[in-house]
Amino acid sequence: MSKQERNQFPHPNRRQALGLMAATGASALLMPALLGREEALAAGKDKPSGQMVISFSQEPTVFNPHLLHIEVDEGIHYSVFNPLFDVDPDGKFTPSLAVEVPTVENGGISADGLTWKVKLRDGVKWHDGKPFTAEDVKFTLELMVDPNFRSWRRTGHEHVRDIKVVSPTEISWRMDKPFAPYPSILASTFIVPKHILGEAADKNTAPFNNAPVGTGPFKWSKRVAGDYIELAANEDYFGEGPYLERIVYKYIPDMTVMYTQFKTGDVDVLGLQWITADHYEEAKTLEGKVVDVVPNATIESVGFNMERPQFKDPAVRKALYHALDKKTIIEALYYGLPAPTESYMPQQSFYYNPDLPKQDYDPEKAKKVLDEAGWVPGADGIRAKDGVRLSFSNSTTAGNHLREQVQQFMQQSFKDIGVEMTISNLPPAVMWGDYWMLSKFDSVVVGINFITGPDPDTSDYFMSTSSGAKGGNGQNTWQYANPEVDRLLKEAGNLFVPEERRKLYFKIQEIMRTDLPFLPIYQYATVRGRKKGVEGFLPNINNRIDSWNVNTWRWAK
Repeated sequence: MSKQERNQFPHPNRRQALGLMAATGASALLMPALLGREEALAAGKDKPSGQMVISFSQEPTVFNPHLLHIEVDEGIHYSVFNPLFDVDPDGKFTPSLAVEVPTVENGGISADGLTWKVKLRDGVKWHDGKPFTAEDVKFTLELMVDPNFRSWRRTGHEHVRDIKVVSPTEISWRMDKPFAPYPSILASTFIVPKHILGEAADKNTAPFNNAPVGTGPFKWSKRVAGDYIELAANEDYFGEGPYLERIVYKYIPDMTVMYTQFKTGDVDVLGLQWITADHYEEAKTLEGKVVDVVPNATIESVGFNMERPQFKDPAVRKALYHALDKKTIIEALYYGLPAPTESYMPQQSFYYNPDLPKQDYDPEKAKKVLDEAGWVPGADGIRAKDGVRLSFSNSTTAGNHLREQVQQFMQQSFKDIGVEMTISNLPPAVMWGDYWMLSKFDSVVVGINFITGPDPDTSDYFMSTSSGAKGGNGQNTWQYANPEVDRLLKEAGNLFVPEERRKLYFKIQEIMRTDLPFLPIYQYATVRGRKKGVEGFLPNINNRIDSWNVNTWRWAK
């Protein structure tokens, strides 16, 4: 078992938790990854060379990292932009645009967690040559809570007050209350340029959103919609790399075609959604390829739009879960690779609740639940209640053949208990655009990484105020609302002792398991593939996309 497979989500002690992150040793600041460009070159930094083709089964379409987006878009964000600090595979925070990770120990955070001071790198430039300064950080933090901006995340940022630019390389602010998840949120908050985006009359439709400018290891080069995105090396990058002259993110919606292009050598690295389980046995024997099974924090589920009349009745959701043959889906379609789950929390997390009730697959029990709730079969065999037929559509990414087989299996299983499910799949850019974000679906098959880095907070997904369809900001696309969950999420966010937080997240998982706004199927065990000779590739369960460290990728010499 690899180090990545053994990786556990960290749970710091009280002092570390109040500090909100582990201190970074002074020696780490001397590593080439953290040196300026001239110093790194003097230390033997290679000139970028070569090209690498990375495939995605979904097309990245959101290039402003703060607009509503999904995981695949972050492949571009990590290539073009930088956060203040990031999270490594061991769950430790590491400096990026910040010189060091702020902690209680180094004076970056006050002991009560309310006052923050962040020191920034000097000499960092935007891709257009303009200097990066504390003004850009201030602009980004304010943008996240701008009521006129369709921000993908306000959680955490809404607690920031009194942002002060102390100097071009230092910024400070006050929190209106301590908020334990904020370090992880900052680690996924990419800094954007004030001098470009700040000048836009409407930041939701600014030209920047289609031609982003960042500080990251690669610059925007060109996009052929529906085909690929090409990025060129940023030779003025402040950190390690880039070692490649260019990278190409290739969009291949058909999973079988994507695997075939990997076999033929047209694709160098298989990204999201990787190699499907039905190709694993062959893939691991391919000459010249490296194929690994890697745990992933993403949870596959069947999600419901809770505002649809069919799903307002909890008996319907409970019955559908009894009728979902998870065991057969996992073993027959996914070759037993993924781990069945009852929670949205990854099983490697300190906050995972292992004592949730196990699903009871029992179609007869499903029928009984619906009978008792008053859903009566009609002449066509489809149940109805109070004039509402138990009929709905189910959508997912067109071209994902295993998910499509799951849908067909579900369709027959649900029909057997008197439920009509029609299949209505869409291209990824449509499926995961407003259709998903603004809750225009009936039900979906979807994979979601619910947590932010190693932190267990899920306010963006479960808080009633996080529904875009209801005017909120976040990804509560189920339009789920439970006052008890709202209360627990707020309370847990104010706690800094992991053992105390854990009790509340255990309770939240119990409620979600009872309410079932989505039916959890399995936690991903992904089959990753790359050509031999690809160096720097490092799975990171604390990030949502493989190319989180694409600056270090290179071809072996």
